[in-house]
Amino acid sequence: MTLILVLGLLAAQFASLLLHLQERAAMLADGHVHPGMPALEALPLRFIWHVSITLAVVIIVSLVAVRWATKPLQQMATAAKAFAHDLDAAPLPVSGPTEVRRAAEAFNFMQHRLRQLVVERGRALAAVSHDLRTPLTRMRLRAELVDDPNLQDKLNADIDAMQGMVNSVLAYLRGLEDAEPIQPINMEALLSSIVEDEQALGRQVRLEETPPRHATPAPYAGKLSVLKRAVTNLIDNAVAHGKNVTVQIEDSAAALRVVIEDDGPGIPEADLARVTEPFVRLDASRSLDTGGVGLGLAIVRDAAAYHGGTLALANRVGGGLRAMLDLPRAK
Repeated sequence: MTLILVLGLLAAQFASLLLHLQERAAMLADGHVHPGMPALEALPLRFIWHVSITLAVVIIVSLVAVRWATKPLQQMATAAKAFAHDLDAAPLPVSGPTEVRRAAEAFNFMQHRLRQLVVERGRALAAVSHDLRTPLTRMRLRAELVDDPNLQDKLNADIDAMQGMVNSVLAYLRGLEDAEPIQPINMEALLSSIVEDEQALGRQVRLEETPPRHATPAPYAGKLSVLKRAVTNLIDNAVAHGKNVTVQIEDSAAALRVVIEDDGPGIPEADLARVTEPFVRLDASRSLDTGGVGLGLAIVRDAAAYHGGTLALANRVGGGLRAMLDLPRAK
């Protein structure tokens, strides 16, 4: 309503200006105004002050009206961003005009329903996890009773594969709904720890040294377990399809990038975009003996998106794959 009023005032002001210009034209025709007189001198001084004051009032009212009209939208955007990072975020205050109150009530209802869905999914995941792991444990115990060592090894291998698939699916479905707080993380120390764990398993993983800096880089604000899982998945993926893996960190005031390269066969260019989708495995270009259900890169992509970043994959010129985890630093 306020914006309509402002537009009406502007229209009325332009109509008034046109009327005075027509009056001036009539005065010229009657000879009351000299033909060479400038346009502003031909207009009455009172009219000029009237137009100036009205325009100033209209501009001020317009700024206040725009601010007043967009404030609920800004509050809704802030609430949506807070809810994306915290399921227990406070609801929007229901106040203001009728349209704003209805929008706030709809947003709060959506927030309540989404919170209920997440809680119900967590309960379902807990039940599924228990129901699936219990028979697998019984199968493992029964496999120990098999006398044939070869058959026992095959049964245990199948059980391990099933256990791994169950854990991967549950980890992906559980996603980022845990209540772990965001905390400052020393990314160089985190990468060093992960690489040392990989080397302890006999894997050819190397952390490249970063160039010396004048100042110690600031810690990165994020979820420790989520970032650790993302980097571990990238390294595991690189180790599964290559022999030598290098890890590098590129840090700046605006963003942080983790680069992981392998010397494997790489990925066809046409499949680089879809390989990060859930349950996608490119058996034609990747080894069939690597196992998994195609969720490792999907988990990394979701972890990057949660922190406002991206996961980019590219084939190296000399062969192999380059994975770049870009994490912008929040202001």
